Amino acid sequence: MVDIEESADRVAVIGTGAIGGAVVRRLRAAGRDVTVWNRRSSRTAEMVELGAVPAASLGEATSASALILLTVTDHAAVRQCLDSVGEDLSGRTVVAMCTGTPGDARSTATRVAGLGGQYLDAGLQASPDMIGAGAATILYSGSPTAFEQHRATLGLVGAARFVGETPDAAAVWDLALFGVWYDAQLGLLRALDVVREAGIDVVEFSDTATSQLGHVVAGVPATVSELRGATYPPGPANLVEHHTVLRQILELRAGLRLGDGGLPEVVARIEALIAAGRHGEGLTATIG
Repeated sequence: MVDIEESADRVAVIGTGAIGGAVVRRLRAAGRDVTVWNRRSSRTAEMVELGAVPAASLGEATSASALILLTVTDHAAVRQCLDSVGEDLSGRTVVAMCTGTPGDARSTATRVAGLGGQYLDAGLQASPDMIGAGAATILYSGSPTAFEQHRATLGLVGAARFVGETPDAAAVWDLALFGVWYDAQLGLLRALDVVREAGIDVVEFSDTATSQLGHVVAGVPATVSELRGATYPPGPANLVEHHTVLRQILELRAGLRLGDGGLPEVVARIEALIAAGRHGEGLTATIG
C-alpha cells in the first residue's frame, strides 16, 4: 500500500457512471489529483482524458488515496468493493455516495471500521447535472474528524452539509426529504385522478391545488415550533373536525389506483387521541 502521506492530496473515485463522472469533472476542474477505477475500464477513458489516473485494480485505487469516494449504484455495490479491497484502510476515509437505508449506512460504517478506516455516509439530494453545475447540496454523516479533514475537497463536489455523527443520519435525512416529495407528488396525483374521473377540468383544479400546497409550505415553521414545544393548538381545525374530513376523503379515494395514502392509520391515530381526551388539539398531535 502507498504511504498515507504520499496519498494525502489524492482522491480515488470508484465508479465512473453519471454521478462518478460528474464528481471527477468537478475535482479535476479544481486541479485535484484523482485516481479512477471502474469495473469496466472503458468507462474511465473520458476521465483519463481530463487528467485522472487510471488504476489497474480496486486495491491500487484505494491505496493511492486518502479520500475514497464510492460513487456506485447502491450499498450492495459498496460492500462488494470493500470485500474486494480486503486490506488495511488506516488513515483513509471512505465515503459511500449513493442512496441507501439507515441500516445500509450502519453496516457499511462497521465494515469500514473493521478495515481501520473512517467512514462518511453521503445523502445525494442532487442529479449529475446539478453536481456538474456546482449546484448540488450533499449531506454527510459519520466521523466529524474525517469530515473536517476533507471538507475542502468535498465542498468542490457540492455544498457539503454535515448532519450528524451517527453514520445513518445522512440516510435518514435524505430519505425523509425524498418522502416529503413523494407524499406531496402522490397526493397531487391522487387528487388529479379523483377530479378527472369526476369530469372536472384538471387545469382549473390545478390552480387551487397550487394554493393548497402553498399553505403546507407556509405552515412549516409553525408545525416545527409545535413539535419542538410539544404544544398542539388546533389551528384551522381540531382533531374532531380533522377526523370528519379525513373519513370523507377516505370515501372519495375508495378504489383509487394509487390507494388511499395510508389514511386509515391516520384516522385510527386521531380516534385514539380523541378517546384520550385530546380532541381539542391540532393535527401535529398525531406525531406528538
